[in-house]
Amino acid sequence: MGHNKIEVTAGLVQDLLRDQHPDLADQPVRLGALGWDNQLWRLGENLAVRLPWATDSADELIRKEYTWVPTLAATLPLPVPVPQRFGEPSQRFPHPWIVTTWVPGTPADQAPVTDATEAAVTLATFLTDLHRPASEHAPRGRDRGGPLADYSSGFARLLTQATEFGLIPDPVAVRAVWERALRAPTWDGPPLWLHADLHPANVLTAQGTICGVIDFGDLCAGDPACDLAAGWILLPDGHFGRFIDNYRPSCSADTFHRTRGYAVLRALAGILIGDAGVHGRPGGKPTWGPPGHAALRRLIATIDD
Repeated sequence: MGHNKIEVTAGLVQDLLRDQHPDLADQPVRLGALGWDNQLWRLGENLAVRLPWATDSADELIRKEYTWVPTLAATLPLPVPVPQRFGEPSQRFPHPWIVTTWVPGTPADQAPVTDATEAAVTLATFLTDLHRPASEHAPRGRDRGGPLADYSSGFARLLTQATEFGLIPDPVAVRAVWERALRAPTWDGPPLWLHADLHPANVLTAQGTICGVIDFGDLCAGDPACDLAAGWILLPDGHFGRFIDNYRPSCSADTFHRTRGYAVLRALAGILIGDAGVHGRPGGKPTWGPPGHAALRRLIATIDD
């Protein structure tokens, strides 16, 4: 995946609005966040402008959000950024962009969950409502929500890199978690709607619990275990069980084991991205490392569950 950053400024955002949505152009613009694929600029108090800036796939993700999120958002129990306007590629900016609602809160990689009892129920309720059968035209994930065996080469690459950099203390135990997950049968139900990217930077917190979910660019249909894996990474020790107990329909033993495989993938990716500044990798985000390390520790400690 390419990661070639382009320069976006408040002035550029205002120019784009004047060209295509002039009724919004007089509202103040200020930087909200720099994501992996997109930049987010606050627009007044209640809106945000979301623009691709760094990856080859971001244009597709923007169009997907604009197409699918408004319908799904209407039934979700947590605030999510709902697209309001679409920006066409132009000479000023050669990518599509969107105006969405602004969701207040602090990303969980910066303000982790502390009220774990409340957060476990909140996350379970959100995913219960999101995980409904997807339409036949729903997007399929490029590398999300499919059979775990499809990601074996990716797992091997991540584990090798993390081991070579000395980032994980027990690679043998990490591999054991993965191999146990691979033995679980694949998802045999209908493809369900998935967020598919529920890492801590895409989940917002306030007063210790989860208050919103952002970045639906990887939205797709597939195995719910892909999203349920977030419980291992977002919730403190000992609370994954409460989360699963509150998820409906009940999580089978096979799905439980697949959550562990998806969680290992996400944890290793977070660790590597988090240590990018040290090891010369692109996209360094130091706050992504600690949740990944904590998740691996939890997964290894419960390998016999």
